[in-house]
Amino acid sequence: EVQLVESGGGLVQAGGSLRLSCETSGFTFADYGIGWFRQAPGKEREGVACISTSDGNTYYADSVKGRFTISSDNAKNTVYLQMNSLKPEDTAVYYCAAGTGITYFNYAYYFTRDYYWGQGTQVTVSS
Repeated sequence: EVQLVESGGGLVQAGGSLRLSCETSGFTFADYGIGWFRQAPGKEREGVACISTSDGNTYYADSVKGRFTISSDNAKNTVYLQMNSLKPEDTAVYYCAAGTGITYFNYAYYFTRDYYWGQGTQVTVSS
């Protein structure tokens, strides 16, 4: 059974930090990129960051570059998103996904094909 389980969300003040985790199982981790995406109420889902688990290359949306860091622990099949200098506009449900074909579109990165998604974790940044 394929699983992607996000954790680490919560409520934080502006300027604070959170680290999200995406624990995966049930598929070959190195065959897929893993990405973080977010969706705020009334808005479309947008890409946040992606990592190619095979070579470690990372990709960031323009809106989070310099503030967020994506990393992976291939031994644990887990991807992390370290979020620093959080802003109220970062408030959203954050999802991780496994996919292929990392591509740049509209100031962010997406998969040309996504295969698996987690259930999401809420991040709320208060002003």
